[in-house]
Amino acid sequence: MAGSAEVRDAAQALARGDLIGLPTETVYGLAADAMNPLAVAAIFTAKGRPVSHPLIVHVVDAAQVPKFASHVPVFAQKLMSAFWPGPLTVILPRLQGVADTAAGAHPTIALRCPSHPMALALLHEAQGLGVQGVAAPSANLFGRVSPTTAAHVRQAFPSLLVLDGGACEVGIESTIVDCSRTAPVVLRPGMLLLASLSAACGELVAMPSNAPDSTHDDSPAAPGSLASHYAPHACLRLMSAEAIRQQLPNAKVKVAVWARFAMPISAAFKQVQMPANPAECAHDLFARLRELDASGAQEIWVEAPPAGQDWDGVRDRLQRASN
Repeated sequence: MAGSAEVRDAAQALARGDLIGLPTETVYGLAADAMNPLAVAAIFTAKGRPVSHPLIVHVVDAAQVPKFASHVPVFAQKLMSAFWPGPLTVILPRLQGVADTAAGAHPTIALRCPSHPMALALLHEAQGLGVQGVAAPSANLFGRVSPTTAAHVRQAFPSLLVLDGGACEVGIESTIVDCSRTAPVVLRPGMLLLASLSAACGELVAMPSNAPDSTHDDSPAAPGSLASHYAPHACLRLMSAEAIRQQLPNAKVKVAVWARFAMPISAAFKQVQMPANPAECAHDLFARLRELDASGAQEIWVEAPPAGQDWDGVRDRLQRASN
């Protein structure tokens, strides 16, 4: 794959200042040279994304981090060593004047090294052409359902050069850990557990409400952290299994249901079984929301995930999609 014609073409497009569609293990990204302000500005324009909402910069390895970050705490180094390449984004203090547009002019920078082989091949190829990092938010219109296949990207951006790396393995966006303060704090949950993060870095990794300095929260802006995000066109309602059972017979609109419990087959609504395993559910999540949205339903009723940290990433995406 490394050095393949399609990867070389995509790397050359990035070096020219063009946008491309990039597969990662989490979701597909709308990618540009992170150091090219005009190219990065084109991402915001194409997505309809507020320019103050920062982007994640993808790098080929931890050796690229000092090109963007002014300081890397030891606990951040340990997290990167444990989870890179992989679905972890770290937020670090940013070098002044570096990747201003990608950072939304914030004093911090969000960095990640993806594990998808095609993404890594592209990053290697682009680095040889002078591209030090690739800014790549999800390749969808801002606030809408994230793409997990190349076909999803082409639906939103028909003329875009898209590398087809197959369906994304993880299926939801990376875990974001703020490493710009004195202790690590998760700003966006993903499929990495708090316990695993804490064990890897040797410090307690907290959620914002449990952070030591939460009373004067100065958390940096984090990608994908707006209250309303990842939303289908149909109204998404996050409900208990009991509420779905009780209300479905009297639904006043066309409904599509994604739930773990078994329901009788009915022509009155579209039903899709939700996996009981959180990793499988995350893998399916955005594709299922797209499928249910395309069914013509006016409302999508989704069974709320069970309690527990292993469901935090799925719960976060569904809560934001329902706002």
